[in-house]
Amino acid sequence: MTLTFHNIHHAYAAHEVLRGIDLSVAPGEIVCLLGASGCGKTTLLRLASGLEPVQSGRIELGGQVIAEPGRDVPPERRGVGFVFQDYALFPHLTVAENVAFGLRFAPRAERGPRVTEALARVGLADYRAAFPHMLSGGQQQRVALARALAPRPSVLLLDEAFASLDARLREQVRDDTLHVLQTSGIATLLVTHDSEEAMFMGDRIALMRDGRILQLGPPETLYFAPTDRYVAAFLGEVNRLPGRVTGGVAETAIGLLPAAGMAEGAAVEVLVRPEGLRLGTAAARKAEVQACRLLGATTLVHLSLPDGVGGMLHLHARLPPGPRLSRGECVTVAIDPERAFVFPPETP
Repeated sequence: MTLTFHNIHHAYAAHEVLRGIDLSVAPGEIVCLLGASGCGKTTLLRLASGLEPVQSGRIELGGQVIAEPGRDVPPERRGVGFVFQDYALFPHLTVAENVAFGLRFAPRAERGPRVTEALARVGLADYRAAFPHMLSGGQQQRVALARALAPRPSVLLLDEAFASLDARLREQVRDDTLHVLQTSGIATLLVTHDSEEAMFMGDRIALMRDGRILQLGPPETLYFAPTDRYVAAFLGEVNRLPGRVTGGVAETAIGLLPAAGMAEGAAVEVLVRPEGLRLGTAAARKAEVQACRLLGATTLVHLSLPDGVGGMLHLHARLPPGPRLSRGECVTVAIDPERAFVFPPETP
């Protein structure tokens, strides 16, 4: 079933945390709510699950209204599963009993087979008699996922479900969870503040700021065609260069970029991703290497060069692994236009 939010506004006292959210999540689709803490991501999940009443707007599931002012379908009747950040497992219950807790409203005869099915789906069939304290963090996360999936919900909500795991384990658990969700056919709404996680997990990303969705689309659209400098910077590291528009192009210290629609002579800010800097060697001095570090899949190079107005630019370039550049070495720098974006100057 499709989960749909229509013009959702929500406030805590005088503080408005959601300001007109319109969003839909189709069956089998994973949509990631991405943004900094306090932007309204978790509040939207709580409204969808029924943990908070809707103050303004409405929420539909499969075309049926499940929440609007003065009318809220109880959480247990919504067909919505919720995986919390802390997993919320009961320490005195076994893994099987924790999963069965999500089936307390199902017919008794169906509970055992559903528990077995859910644990098999997350790869924990052999741990049904274990207690939560006997499991690793990743296994506890999968128990919480099995508990949410056991009732066969129409929608699954995950709130920072991987945040408490260490980096290496987080990658593995995310990968396992993605495979489970892709085969479940369930509409999934996942909250995260980690842009890499959102790009890995999401079919679409809704980037939020101050209670609004700034941009909604596939990860590659937000990364390569951001509509806002905040979006560009949130999806990955950027270098910031001053520029000025002349003849429809933005002139910077390291190259020209198209600047359609920008006024002639206007000051602009150019954002360039580190992998959007192309380095070469030449006799003419362009940029000086300050540091070069191998980071596994990429090499990070720190550069400095004059900004053309009396100051210095300090840039980061990410390159494929190769011969290491030495501190003090001179290189040429060019811009890949597919990884560079021109915006008007930021207003105070």
